Amino acid sequence: MSSVPNIGEVASLIGEPSRVAMLLSLLGGKSLPASELARAARITPQTASSHLAKLVEGGLLVNESYGRHRYYRLANAEVAHALEALLAIATPRPIRSLRESDQVRAMRFARTCYDHLAGEVGVALTDQLLSLQMIEEADQEFVLTETGRQKLQSLGVDVEFSPKSRRRFARPCLDWSERRHHLAGVLGASLTNRLFDLGWIERLPEGRAVRLTPAGIAGLYEQFGVDISQGKESVH
Repeated sequence: MSSVPNIGEVASLIGEPSRVAMLLSLLGGKSLPASELARAARITPQTASSHLAKLVEGGLLVNESYGRHRYYRLANAEVAHALEALLAIATPRPIRSLRESDQVRAMRFARTCYDHLAGEVGVALTDQLLSLQMIEEADQEFVLTETGRQKLQSLGVDVEFSPKSRRRFARPCLDWSERRHHLAGVLGASLTNRLFDLGWIERLPEGRAVRLTPAGIAGLYEQFGVDISQGKESVH
């Protein structure tokens, strides 16, 4: 018989400020070297190595070696989901510079949450998928309808799901900036990957914010009725 999961141990790992900074740097789904994570946390490489070892041992991160460099990433989607949920209930920090203000604005507009689209754009697209009955809510999950399957397949989105997958197919993920749900799971990741392939969204040089391209603005409106204009969205 298994015991109750040790929440205190995980909370202790996440609660240290330097480790939080490194975990959030990885929330966009990228693998990053220890040196970059040390800069993000504003600590020495030696201190970062100690923190990263604890996060790996605690099951929150995994690492891979490429030559002389070691890269780290979140262990799985569940870690990302937990971090996003904590962001949704955490007290916002004060913004101390114009650069930080611009970064927060970009993140709120569109970003990757692990491997799926979040922010104003992600929530607006999810809302419209629901409105068009391409997905439906059922038992705290999203269900892909036949209408949605046909539409997404026509855009080149992979909508197949392996029963052997340990990951949920389509689920709501609470968006920390919008306080509403965006589409996560295997389907959310597949849709986001296709938006990148189509050139509708592009990664910004730093962080996990993404840019909606002119092709993306047109495509989201033509295919889903999502109208994005000057950072504000509406649906038709």
